[in-house]
Amino acid sequence: MANSYSRRRGLAVGAALVSTTLLLTACGGGGDDDKASGTSPGKGKAECESLGLDSYGDLTGKSVHVYTGIVTPEDQSQKDSYKLFTTCTGAKVEYEGSKDFEAQVVVRARGGNAPDIAYVPQPGLLNTLVQTGKVVEAPDAVADNVDKWWGEDWKSYGSVDGTFYAAPLGANVKSFVWYSPKMFKEKGWTVPTTWDELMTLTQKIAATGMKPWCAGVESGEATGWPLTDWLEELVLRTAGPDTYDDWISHDIPFNDPKIATALDKVGDILKNPKYVNGGIGDVNSIATTAFQEGGLPITEGTCALHQQASFYAANWPEGTDVSENGDVFAFYEPSVDASSKPVEGGGEFVAAFNKNLATQAFQTYLSTDTWANEKAKATTSGGWVSANKGLDANNLVSPIDKLSASILQDPDAVFRFDASDLMPADVGSGSFWKQMVNWITGQDTQKTLDEIEASWPAS
Repeated sequence: MANSYSRRRGLAVGAALVSTTLLLTACGGGGDDDKASGTSPGKGKAECESLGLDSYGDLTGKSVHVYTGIVTPEDQSQKDSYKLFTTCTGAKVEYEGSKDFEAQVVVRARGGNAPDIAYVPQPGLLNTLVQTGKVVEAPDAVADNVDKWWGEDWKSYGSVDGTFYAAPLGANVKSFVWYSPKMFKEKGWTVPTTWDELMTLTQKIAATGMKPWCAGVESGEATGWPLTDWLEELVLRTAGPDTYDDWISHDIPFNDPKIATALDKVGDILKNPKYVNGGIGDVNSIATTAFQEGGLPITEGTCALHQQASFYAANWPEGTDVSENGDVFAFYEPSVDASSKPVEGGGEFVAAFNKNLATQAFQTYLSTDTWANEKAKATTSGGWVSANKGLDANNLVSPIDKLSASILQDPDAVFRFDASDLMPADVGSGSFWKQMVNWITGQDTQKTLDEIEASWPAS
């Protein structure tokens, strides 16, 4: 089980083209008819033997251009995790991160300016990219790795109309509420185990004069996505996983009464001026506060609760103790009762736009258990986990990552992928984001849901 990362959900301030090698070499290194030549630099090296990259030959002098929404501070561990790939193949990785990735990757694909590789954080967006005719099927070696290291559900998320295109990359747990264990101990507050207990805690904190919740949803062209997570969590908790599935598939309309009930419950918190926006401003400030900064008032003692995914661990200030008894940690966002455990998650998928040898070699590397463990070891500040079954939990250095892994592996958990990521891109990364911003700045529930429903593609 599980995204993100997004994650997409690795979006952050700034857009930069960064080469992991600082070498400006040509992307891809050749055409579809590239033939392997020379001896792979990794031949005879124990750390390279299990990767299956020997067949690509010597890729020295070639490069792979990666385009993604994973940017600072989460990009550094990505780049560090590619060092073994270069050691084993000779190829370099050019890394381009942009907070406008979701909008621009489609433009670039249609315009003939696609990268070699894109980390696509929504299966719905993957579908849109496949429809451009520019995405190529995943190589057999990648398909074999995914069959070995992931469940069938994850392979299906990277497939379109039965054709497998994109291997999973990272994953994330979204069903978290961040808090300060030190603050809770000092105030005598306890972690809630049901939604009613969470609301009682919210009222108790508000009674002290502190606005209990803090939030931020600004994210460039992706502004609004954290609000979609809020609604998705409440749909899972109030309407159940079957209704959640029907909502994604449009078997029920977006403006179904059950969805309206869930959004009103979100509004009970986020639209209540007594409950938000602790340490930042009023309700409207949620729309203009960068999502990376939304939870930071917890460290300043001006906010107590912040809903955000596991990857948010990378956004806490340097030196913050992220642990069970530390400055900040997270608890599972409770359901309506303690006996049910719905879990929302996300992740990214590796889509390729050509069949160059260097591109295929990099796809293969990223689909291995070896890369998952390299990435885990490189993520020294935490905030990353994978659904790769070959990931050794001992390599997860952060307590929050270990907690995420335990939640994903919990047999009682009912996992669902991020709903907006599975919806058509016009909705999931379009009207859903935009209308939720309109909602938080004053638009009512019914109009918000009606507008999104009206945008759903006819076919």
